[in-house]
Order: sequence, then C-alpha cells, then structure tokens
Amino acid sequence: MTGPGVFRCADGTVVVADNRWDLVSDERWGLVADETAPARSISVVIPYYEQPAQLHRVLTALDTQTVGTDRIEVIVADDGSAQPPDVRGHTVDVTVVRQADNGFRAAAARNLGARTSNGELLCFLDADTVPEPDYLAHAIALPSVVPDALVVGRRRHADFSTTPATELTEPQWLVDAYGWTENLLRPGWTGYRYVISAVMTCSRVLFDEVGGFDESFTRYGGEDWELANRMTMAGAVLAHEPRAVAWHDGPDWAARDTARRTDAKNGEALSLAPRITEPAARTAGLRYEVPDVVARVSTAGHTPASLHRTIASIVRTGDVAVWLVGDNGADMHDVLALHDSRIRRGAPGRYVLDRCRFVADVAGRVVFGDTTLEALTTPLGPGGAGGIDVDFGDTGAVTRVTTTRALRRAERHAARLGMTQDEAVAALFGHIDVAADDVQAAVVREEPWLSW
Repeated sequence: MTGPGVFRCADGTVVVADNRWDLVSDERWGLVADETAPARSISVVIPYYEQPAQLHRVLTALDTQTVGTDRIEVIVADDGSAQPPDVRGHTVDVTVVRQADNGFRAAAARNLGARTSNGELLCFLDADTVPEPDYLAHAIALPSVVPDALVVGRRRHADFSTTPATELTEPQWLVDAYGWTENLLRPGWTGYRYVISAVMTCSRVLFDEVGGFDESFTRYGGEDWELANRMTMAGAVLAHEPRAVAWHDGPDWAARDTARRTDAKNGEALSLAPRITEPAARTAGLRYEVPDVVARVSTAGHTPASLHRTIASIVRTGDVAVWLVGDNGADMHDVLALHDSRIRRGAPGRYVLDRCRFVADVAGRVVFGDTTLEALTTPLGPGGAGGIDVDFGDTGAVTRVTTTRALRRAERHAARLGMTQDEAVAALFGHIDVAADDVQAAVVREEPWLSW
C-alpha cells in the first residue's frame, strides 16, 4: 500500500479506493508523473464514414502529439464508406479496417478498431474531433498507472470551414456537470452520462473485460453512455481530464437545428432503459430483464409457504428481481406456480450481473419490511460503502447487499492485493454492518398462514 486508499501492485500499476483518482495525482505520491512507470503503447481508434477532409485534420494533429509517434498506432475503422479513406502522407502509423455499410454502426466500428489494435491503452477519437498537441499526454496519464480508469477529455467546438477556425459555444450541460462532480471525482451513479466516446481513453484490460461497445446500437447516440455505465458497474474509476482538449468540427448535437431531435432522443432513451438501471433512466416504473437489484435467495431451509413470504416481501418494493438458488430452486418455483417475471430460476446470467447496480444475497426465513430495500441500498455506491450486512443475531440468516462495481473491482484485484474478495470490497469501498431492526428486516421462523 502506497498511501491511504492507494494500493501499488508488483507490475507498477495502482488500484485506488472508490473513485479516488485524485490520490494518484497528489504530489505526495507522485504516481501519475512517476518517471519509473513504463511508457504504455497507445492505440488511437477512429470510427469513420465519408469524412476525408476532417479525418486528414485529425491525423495531421496526431502526427505532432507530444508523446511521440513511436508509441502511437492509429486504427481508422471505416463504417462502410463508398471509398476507403486515404491515410497516406502521415508520420503516425495508420491502419484502415473496414466493415460493410449496414447502416449506422459506430459501436461495431469502434470494436473492430479495438480488436485490430495492439496498444495497452485505447484512445477513442471521432474523425471530426481534432486533438491538441498534448491531448494524448494528458488523456493517457491516469490509465497508464490506474488500469481501472475511464478518462473523458474536454470536447470543445469550432467551425473549421472558416480560416482561421471559429470557436463555437461549449455545451453548458457538460461544463456544469464537470463542475459539480469535480471532474468526475464524485460521479455519483449518474457520472456515466458525462463520458463521451469522441474523447474517451481507457486501458485495453478494462475495455476487453467489459466486452467493448454494445453492437446492437445501430442508430446515433447512446452507445457511449451504455458502455460508460457498464464500465462503472465493472468498477471503473471515472475521471474528466480538462487538459486533454480536442476540437469537434461543428456545434454540439443538442445545439443543431433538427426537427428530429425529439425522435432521436426518445429512441436513445428507449434503447438505454433496458440496459441502464440507474433510476433516472427508468422513470415510468416499467420492469426489464435487468433489475436494479438482483436478489439471490437461497431456498435452503424453506418450505414453499415460507419462501412465498420471503420473496413476496423482497419484490413488493423497488426495481428488484429474485433468483431462486439452491438444489431445489426450480422445484420450488414450480410448486409456487409463479407467472411473475420478477421471480426467476437458477443463478442470474452474466448479462444481468454486468448491468445491475446491486446484488443481494439472502438466506434463511428473512422478511423485508416496506423500507428495507431502500435502507440497504441508499448508503451504497460512489462516495458511499461497497457492501452492507444485516445482523440477525444467532439465527443463521444472512442478508448482504453489495454494489456490482465493488464486487467486480474486488474480483479483479483481490489476488493481486493478497486479499479475499470480501476483504478487497471492504478495503477498496468500505463495509457497513446494521442491525435487522434498524432496516425493518426480521427472521420469522414459524410457518406462515396463507389461507384466507
């Protein structure tokens, strides 16, 4: 351990507590500026479609990056242009890969570019977004040392049709967001909304672990929020680096005059709601395959009647679904004759566990009160704890709720830190113990009377 909340690993990388990237940029530790840290190789991935003049400006800007072209490879991922882009005449090493023109597939193009590349760090730039000379130096500083880091640069706007280019208004919603989150140091659960794939950098390790962009996005917008949210659930450390400036050719999308803006934003919202469980994405009260809270309820020690009481108490409040786990989970489900999409058999799959915010493990004849779920989840999350245990005394019952981001980061680093997964959750995110009475939970041992 290098300092409070900073864990240095044998390979020279660093694991930080919660979202505390500020700890590794603190002069006391000097980790970001550590001259002994290896110089990471950089792959710049640029999705492209019919933008030859704009791409030329971006590649020319990459020729003069202060990190030096010997560390940089550029992969231009062409999303089905009629003619492949001409990338000759540049100092930086450029490779073009192409996919068929099957509509707007920027997510798939970025994944194609990433798969083709070899760098330890992945820097995503759009073909119309021109980086300043020190862009890469600033963008890669944190993920070079903290492989969990997901860094978004500062996208500014200009009209390049004039000479010199004319500066345009910077989107106020982003300026405000980076202000109140302190450059995403305190992102809360909504920080994913302020990560823009046009100026995004992360380690290959993190990108590969989450599986890259969701290629089912085949229209403009949403794929960067979805990826940033999924990375957050995987334990990413979100950071905005305002010194990593790149200039977008044209105004922010929200400032453009388009009668289709409402349809586009509604389409984006409908695409994101099934995948993002953060409450702002689900204001209508509808339920989806991925719940906000995954409750794994052990059927051991239950009768059908007592299990009926337990699971009913859990699902009656909040965006939660129950998976019946245990040797007789499927049989119990059949006996209860349930036709409720919130009650499911077996263990939750990877798709669900990659996207939910919380995982609750419940064993014993536990009964939740009306406010139990809220009481257990509210103290958890960015800036809060990673897990919470309910003390039921000597009953043997268990209720533990953990954030997915804590579970995933602990799972990734526990062995490197010489800890168990539970120890890593506590060390990196903190852990809370509460009395059952304090969260309106109880163990009810007697058999319920279900008749009427």
